[in-house]
Amino acid sequence: MSDVPREKQASPGPATAQDSPATAPGADPAPDPRLLVRERGLAGYLEDFRRRIRGGELGSIPVVVGVILIAIIFEAETGSFLTPRNLTNIAIYIAGPGIMAVGIVLVLLLGEIDLSIGSMAGLSAAIWAVLSVTHGVNDLLAILLALGAGAVVGTIHGFFFARIGVPAFVVTLAGFLGWSGLQIWVMGDEGTINTPRDSLVRDFRDFYFSDIAAAYSLATVITAGYLLALWRHERRRQAAGLPTRPTSEILLRGGLVAAAAFITAYTLNQHRGLPLALVIFLAVLLLADFMVRRTTYGRQIFAVGGNAEAARRAGINVERVRMTVFTIAGTLAAFGGLFFAAQSGGAAKNLGSGNLLMNVIAAAVIGGTSLFGGRGWVWSALLGTLVIQSITTGLNLMGMSSEIQYMITGAVLLIAVVLDSVSRRTQRTAGRT
Repeated sequence: MSDVPREKQASPGPATAQDSPATAPGADPAPDPRLLVRERGLAGYLEDFRRRIRGGELGSIPVVVGVILIAIIFEAETGSFLTPRNLTNIAIYIAGPGIMAVGIVLVLLLGEIDLSIGSMAGLSAAIWAVLSVTHGVNDLLAILLALGAGAVVGTIHGFFFARIGVPAFVVTLAGFLGWSGLQIWVMGDEGTINTPRDSLVRDFRDFYFSDIAAAYSLATVITAGYLLALWRHERRRQAAGLPTRPTSEILLRGGLVAAAAFITAYTLNQHRGLPLALVIFLAVLLLADFMVRRTTYGRQIFAVGGNAEAARRAGINVERVRMTVFTIAGTLAAFGGLFFAAQSGGAAKNLGSGNLLMNVIAAAVIGGTSLFGGRGWVWSALLGTLVIQSITTGLNLMGMSSEIQYMITGAVLLIAVVLDSVSRRTQRTAGRT
């Protein structure tokens, strides 16, 4: 099990619980064949790319290509899709579902599903609004209590699933119904409670760091942090006597991240600056990514999702991992609910209903996280949410009706699941799983 993260860290795409070959205790770790091939220069990279395609290791390539094609198509059709104002709006509106999708990614890594996140989002927004607006509780305290409620709800789901043995599908489906009823009860006679102007929740939508230095500073920190992480990782591999990436590859990766970060910063500064919503979303992504890829707990999530019985025999507390994952997912669902309250202007009895649940799950899957467990990465929450929100925004600009949006989003989700299924089948054929 300890070999899982090493291989995963060497891969630029979604990780899998089966990526690393097993090694005997005390034996030297097997060299990563991909890094050995890459030492041959451009020819080695082409050979490695062909090997990945043959082995079904598509990674995030289809999603990135999809985002680019979506932007090109909608810009050609509308002429306003790539304007700074529209791109800033997309950056704000991906925050709520994106944060919720991070929790779903963790649940999917276990090979499970959570159908209650929409009702949890609505319940947390209702708790915050009633406490803060109706009863005058301190706004920050009301937010923390709403997040705490999400953690409690997630823990309840995890308890019945991990300790009692009730299937997660059944537990969270019951939660979907039950918490929706509790949300309506908490709201009482109020159909909607509007967000006050001076509320912290309102800042999730309306606050911008208007100084251009803020966006560029964040881009600098992201680029430097990425390069530092790569450098430290390669130093550890070198110290262990393992093959390392060429310096040219490290610089190329850093250059691509820098280009994406600084182009985004420039675009945001052309409108109103860096939105607080995007900063919070990126912070959640980075913390979750660090937890999954750099901690023992993250390795245990992959191990349990890949093979729960093998993880149990390896000494992993499977029940604890499952319970805590659902707790985290519930907390992030509650956090996302506050963003939806900010974007819709307040809490409502129907907040969290409609297609929110399906969109969040679709975002995680479209971004590259497998429905079958043990394979995925946290950043699929960003990529998948970006795909869905881009489609929604582009179709809105074209004046398309909501039913067309549903059909197109459903088709994209089906394509993502088909790619995942074909990829797993190809990997089994190639002996990767």
